This record gives sequence, C-alpha cells and structure tokens, in this order.
Amino acid sequence: MMFKKLSVQLFAAGIVSLAAVGCGSKDSGATDNKDATPAAGGTTAAGGDKKPLQLAFVTNNASDFWKIAEKGVEKAEKEDPTIKVDFKIPPTGAAAEQQQIISDLLAKGVQGFAISVKDPANQKQLLNDAAKKAMVFTQDSDAPESDRACYVGTDNKEAGKMAGEAIKKALPNGGKIMFFVGSKDVQNAKDRAAGIEEVLKGTKITIVDTRTDETDRAKAISNVSDAVVKDPTLNCLVGLWSYNGPAIHNALKAAGKLGKIKIVCFDEEDETLAGVKDGSIDATVVQQPFEFGYQAITLMAKAIRGDKSVIPAEKKVIVPTKLISKDNVDEFWTNLKKQTGKG
Repeated sequence: MMFKKLSVQLFAAGIVSLAAVGCGSKDSGATDNKDATPAAGGTTAAGGDKKPLQLAFVTNNASDFWKIAEKGVEKAEKEDPTIKVDFKIPPTGAAAEQQQIISDLLAKGVQGFAISVKDPANQKQLLNDAAKKAMVFTQDSDAPESDRACYVGTDNKEAGKMAGEAIKKALPNGGKIMFFVGSKDVQNAKDRAAGIEEVLKGTKITIVDTRTDETDRAKAISNVSDAVVKDPTLNCLVGLWSYNGPAIHNALKAAGKLGKIKIVCFDEEDETLAGVKDGSIDATVVQQPFEFGYQAITLMAKAIRGDKSVIPAEKKVIVPTKLISKDNVDEFWTNLKKQTGKG
C-alpha cells in the first residue's frame, strides 16, 4: 500500500538551512498555518490569537537518538511559543513506565501527546482510553490497531529492506547473521526484521537468531560478546535499534574481531557514524528523529486547533530514511551537527 508521504527531504541541502521557517516543502502543507480553521484549541487564522497548548512527547528508551528528536520538539516550540511540550523519557524503557507517564500527563491535562509505543498489542487499550481524553499521535514505533490519530515516522519495513540490501553487499558470498535489539515485540523491530528477511529470502545468507536486551546497555554488549564466542562462524551482526550499533562495535573491538565480522545497523548515534567513517561499520540506515519531534508536535497542534487536513487519509506521515556508508557519512554527519547545534 502506498502511503501519502508528507516528506521532509532534509537529507538534501535543505537540512542545513535551519533559519528557514518550517521544515520541508511548503507544497506539502505540513507546516503552513494559513488554511487552518478555528477550533476549541484556539484561533489559528492568520494573525489570530492562539490559546496555549500543553503537549507531550514520550520516548521508548533513553538512547541518544532521542536527543535529536528533542531538538525537533524545541524547534516546534520556538516557532510557536503558545505550544509547551513535556519531553518524557522512561528510565528503563519499560511499558509500565510509559503507562505511568501517560497517566500523569492526562492527570495534568495535556491536550495531546506523541509516543513511541513499546508494546503495541498490550498498550492498545491504554492508547484507546487516552484518545478519549487527548489527541494521541504515535512516532517512531506505531500502534496501528489503536485509536491513535496519526503516526509520524519511518516506514520501518522499507528501512529494513534498505538494511537487507546493505547486508547482501557486505556478504556477497552469503553467510550467517544475527539480529540484536531491545525487544522483538515492538512494531519497529518487527517491521525492520521483516524487511530484512524479505530481501534476504532466496540468498545464501542465514539469520541464525535474534538476541534481546530490553534496552539494558550492558546486556546489549554482553549479548554480542556471548554470541561471537558461542558461534565463531558468524559473518555479520545487525543492530536493529540505535544503541545496538555502538554495542556491537564495542563488543567486537574488545574481542579483537572488529573488521573481521561485518556490522550493519540503524540510526545515527555518534559512535555508529564514527564506525562508518573508519570502515569498521559497513552501513547504517538513518532516520530523521529531528523530524519525528518537529512534525509530530506541529501537526498535532494544528489538528487540535481544528485543521484535520494535516492528517492524511492513511493516518501516516512517513519520514524518509537513508543508507549511510563510508561514501556519504561525512556529508550526512556535518549536516546533522548543524541541525542539532553541534556544528
């Protein structure tokens, strides 16, 4: 199914120009307020007053990945000072912590929140109940069977396919690979794995196992260390979540196997990009967490204020991904630093 993509092509030169108002093409309508209609959330007509909105952004772990998303949230707040956002990070990434955060936010009276869902099946009722009291967006990891208003994030199956192609390139003669991830039950992990599996079907590449760590960084490293000891014939290790790339890299370095076992991973943590730059990591599929933050907050605010046209019929706003290798890592990393204020 082809989803309508409110694409924000920040991988092009536009990523550098942060001084511009809004993100992406104005033709998408994603950041243009002029056609919004008045609603209970406040007047949104050009030149009109807006009543303050209290919103929230909820992550699914404490990874550095979310620091980039927080910059996007801050940009949304800066562009519209009537929006205030609580940026919530569950300490261990447990679903129970997300449940408590949502309960506290609703008690506080937030008008909407955007959440990366940890356990879509078991949190469905939680999200449905919350949607009766506030606008619910999902971001990064979806809960498509829930009553959420819209998902903002990656098409994770397509991202998985991109990683699958990178694995095929790294192992042209085939080989054995293993997945590493926080949880197999999270929707983005499921979709990424499914995308990789689809691309590798019919090849000589075998997926031997998936090791989970429940976002415990020490366990993420020990999972890798144990795996390469128990099966020294592994040819490539695949990190499905952002911190798994650095965990794989550090474990292989400690074992003296860096460069001997291929690494393909996801996201743009500094350690991952450094590994891509020096060639110890073959490739990483990067998302645009900055846009998860920026788009989720700006679109949710417009929808609360009455402009439902910002939500596509498919209820999905897909943010593009890109494969980063040694050939393009310098350009990407430079632009990322400028975007996040590090450059």
